[in-house]
Amino acid sequence: MNRGVAITGMGIISALGSGVEANFKALIKSQDGITFPEILKTKHTSFPLGEVKTLNLDFEKKLQLPDHHSYTRASLLGIIAAKEAIKYSGLNAKELSNTGFISGSSVGGMDATEKYYLEYEKSTSHHQYIPAQHPGFTTNKISEHLNIKGFTTTISTACSSGANAIMLGARLIKAGELKRVIVGGTDCLTKFTLNGFNSLKILSEEKCKAFDDSRNGLNLGEGAAYLVLEAEHLAKNKKIVGRVLGYGNANDAYHQTAASETGEGAYKAMKDALEVAGIGAEKIDYINAHGTATRNNDLSETNAIKELFTSVIPDLSSTKAFTGHTLAAAGALEAVFSILSLQNNLIFPNLNFSKPMKESGLLPITELKHKTVNYVLSNSFGFGGNCTSLIFSKNE
Repeated sequence: MNRGVAITGMGIISALGSGVEANFKALIKSQDGITFPEILKTKHTSFPLGEVKTLNLDFEKKLQLPDHHSYTRASLLGIIAAKEAIKYSGLNAKELSNTGFISGSSVGGMDATEKYYLEYEKSTSHHQYIPAQHPGFTTNKISEHLNIKGFTTTISTACSSGANAIMLGARLIKAGELKRVIVGGTDCLTKFTLNGFNSLKILSEEKCKAFDDSRNGLNLGEGAAYLVLEAEHLAKNKKIVGRVLGYGNANDAYHQTAASETGEGAYKAMKDALEVAGIGAEKIDYINAHGTATRNNDLSETNAIKELFTSVIPDLSSTKAFTGHTLAAAGALEAVFSILSLQNNLIFPNLNFSKPMKESGLLPITELKHKTVNYVLSNSFGFGGNCTSLIFSKNE
């Protein structure tokens, strides 16, 4: 019997707040964290965002960082979330010395490189941030601060990065290559991402409404989340909060930024996840959908779901209206939400929905729903066709 890989810790920071408890309280109260930019300095003030309302300086003080450090916002968010996951799991310094770390990031430290870009030629005062352009720099800064000494790597597959980090960690444990690994992702808001998504004409000037017929784009967000995964023999005396039971990754190579209308990549990722988990589609109690609220994504994902779940579509919702689309961190944030769903037997609502898509009639869950939840399918689909699905289960 496939028991999956044990999850013994989790940590999160998002526009909903810092910590698992703060995020859970917002979810059950249907309170989103979508506001207008305050921390991010941008001329595009009309776009709602899922912004963490904490200045970098406050993070630096909390973490007691030295002057002239090279920690960027993504690494600061990542440290906060990873520290909570480590505390949750009860890992000590000795255990961290041989713990792996796999982190996803799209923009890495671009918030710093774009801020000081015009100064680099004239002054060397901020040259420590030049390497931060590479997402791996963010991963290394987090592991350095937390003194994580094991296998360390970075995943950068756009919006499926965090999910792929979880998948890789689970696979390495199942293969016997690692005994324990911290997995997840972090991304912060930057001018580059806001301008980039605006150029694609997929940002909404209102709160996003996934799977709604009048959906007109996404809200960007920032945040970080991490899970502690452990091999069975290490976790046997710990509280196991859930398991990574299945995973699938596929790419339909359709377009640089758009998903195929038929959802081929999404379908195969979900199908493969079910096969790895060793369960039938009818076992899924809840789908935490990718659900970005763009015209293309929601139709593509809906078509893939309808093809896979031919008889009954499970309860489904997108939680991106709570946090904004946090890019590489999205799959990790939604992994935490999936575990909270399992722990509390709850389906979190798909906010702002009013009218079903005319192409499918899909009806997401729009109010907090109490039901037995044993298996959650969580989807994360990225640019370039990077489609990943994860299946989480209760500890059985």
